[in-house]
Formats: sequence, C-alpha cells, structure tokens
Amino acid sequence: MTTHEWTERAACLDTDPELFFPISAEGPSSQQFSRAKAVCGRCQVREQCLAYALETRQAHGVWGGTDPHQRRAWISSVPV
Repeated sequence: MTTHEWTERAACLDTDPELFFPISAEGPSSQQFSRAKAVCGRCQVREQCLAYALETRQAHGVWGGTDPHQRRAWISSVPV
C-alpha cells in the first residue's frame, strides 16, 4: 500500500471536510467534534489516520477519532 492509499478507504471520504475542523472546542462546536468522532468510530482506517496525524503533528481538526487536545496529550506523554 502506498503512503496515503489508506485515505481511499476512509469513512470521511464522502463527508464535508469542515465537519472535522470545528472553530472551537466549546459551545456548538463541541457537538461538531462529537459528530466528527462518530464518523471516525466507524472507520476501517482510523489507526492509519491517527498515526499520520501524530507523525505529521496535525495541530487542528479531528484525525483518527482524536481532537487536537487529545493528540497533544498523547505526544507529550511519549518519551523522547
């Protein structure tokens, strides 16, 4: 499989990309995070997506079912 071939099997492929990039984590946007994570929850390539987000230090959006805060916490907990 090529580097990003997994994206062709992503559950979000036919979903508006804006769903995965809420403006904030508060108010109505928190529901948007939940809806985006629900799409990720039924995705067969969620692990590859999360690995990509961690490797490339994606600072915004929902990737692999995680929000930016969760990814920052994950990265900071990994020993160097």
